This record gives sequence, structure tokens and C-alpha cells, in this order.
Amino acid sequence: MPRIFLSFRKQDSRWMRERVFRALSDRLGPDEIFKSSQSIPPGADFAEILLSQAAECKLMCVLIGPGWLDARGEDGVRLLDRAHDWVRLEIATALRAGNRVVPVLLGDATMLPDTSALPVEIAELGRLQFLRVPEAHLPDGLKRFGDSLTALLPGSAAGPAADSGQGAVPAADPGPPTTMTAHVSGGGSAYQAARDQTIRLT
Repeated sequence: MPRIFLSFRKQDSRWMRERVFRALSDRLGPDEIFKSSQSIPPGADFAEILLSQAAECKLMCVLIGPGWLDARGEDGVRLLDRAHDWVRLEIATALRAGNRVVPVLLGDATMLPDTSALPVEIAELGRLQFLRVPEAHLPDGLKRFGDSLTALLPGSAAGPAADSGQGAVPAADPGPPTTMTAHVSGGGSAYQAARDQTIRLT
């Protein structure tokens, strides 16, 4: 069962969406990522699969580009305002299931939609902390995005040393400070120093 569900609007930021999908697939393996055009086999009931995957995923990434919020159909009606809009249904399903939902802003200028601009059942999306994949320095941005997302997955460790269980060397206990007395001409003085400090007298 894929752990990450990619929710997206087909008309919105296709080239960046594909870069995100490839970067996550390369990092985690393609079987960990659900993307409708790649993950639903021919002849399958796509509605059943979409909703079951949205309900059972560990993490949903809502990929939001500049055209995501105001995309409209041929009749001029905003797609998000349609009760049967698949993007709306996917997000609502994941939220109802209590899954972690992360808005992912594609590009440097894309803004998180305000809650008032979203249908009631997905208005929570506008209050969730987002991740951004910038166009500028995209390879670095994709790496940072992958790091952040991987850390959110259940069972992920906080860092490379924790992932392997090896390589972390515990710091040596410095022990209590040592009082050292230095005698100099004209008088004496005493102060505390760490064990690894060297005092030179001249």
C-alpha cells in the first residue's frame, strides 16, 4: 500500500508536478507513491481506488500551483466548487480519515489558499503548515522537500545516524571541573578549568 498520496489538478504546474513525483519515487521507491495516472491499472474502478487510497494513505501531499485554486470548467464554474470535483473529494476524504495532509506549494510565488476561498469540507487545508518546492535552485529544493517529507512518515528517524542505528559516537563525559592553582610571582590565584585544558606558566 503506497504511503504517500499525491493530489493534484491536471491543468496545474504539470512539469513541476512530474519533477516532484520523480524525486519522491527515486528517494522512496515508486511503490510508496500513489499518483492516479501511474498507479491505477487499466480497467480498474478509478473512483473506488482513489477514495480508498485517500482514506488509507499515511500522508497526502496536495500539490498546489498558481492555477490550482481558480481552475474552471468550460462553463466558467470553479472546479473546487463542484461537489464531485476529484481534488476536493480526495482532500476531504483524507481529512475525514485523520490522515496527515500537507499543502505543497509549487513555485516561488504560489500562496496557500485562504480558508475562506475553500469549500467548507476542505477549509482546514488553508490552516495547515505547508512545504514549498521553489523553481529557483530546483534540485536543492527537491532534496529539502524530500528530507522534510521523509521525516513526516511513520517510523522515520530524525537523522542519518538514527536511520542506521550506527555512526553516532556518544560524547565523552568531561566530568566535573578541576580546580587548579597556579603560583606566579607576586601572588597566587585559583580558577576552574575543564580536564582537557592545558595551563602554561611563564
